[in-house]
Amino acid sequence: MMQAGKVAALIAAFGALAWQATAVAQESGNDQADVWAVIEGQWNAEESGDNDWIDELLAEEFVGWDKDSPAPRNRASTRMWDRVMDGASKQKGHELYPLSIIVRGDVAIAHYLYTSASEDQDGKLRTENGRYTDILVRTDDGWKFLAWHGGKD
Repeated sequence: MMQAGKVAALIAAFGALAWQATAVAQESGNDQADVWAVIEGQWNAEESGDNDWIDELLAEEFVGWDKDSPAPRNRASTRMWDRVMDGASKQKGHELYPLSIIVRGDVAIAHYLYTSASEDQDGKLRTENGRYTDILVRTDDGWKFLAWHGGKD
């Protein structure tokens, strides 16, 4: 039979582990919400015509690959093509559907679907559906995109 002191020590140890697991789960929940807020913020900035999001939300070493691009694009290339495409159409609305967000330390991977509506230069409205996988990294300035891959289906 166990001594009372050993039982108390085991109960305390299990309690500490349970508290630590709860704290980590809560931190992950907050991290997931913060990551999702950055993703939504990027889409909202693009829709509003705010091109500053590229410098604010993309890590210096960013490389992303949209399905419409022949190769991955770094931050400077993403900035240039974003400006080119601003003249071709205007995003009118979007809806994001999060599927999964995994946070491991200072790296997050988010998978989601989207629907967006854009108006071309002739005023014709078109909708598209697609999917993205975004990889974000935690920096001193918050979460930033390190990479992404996806686009319209």
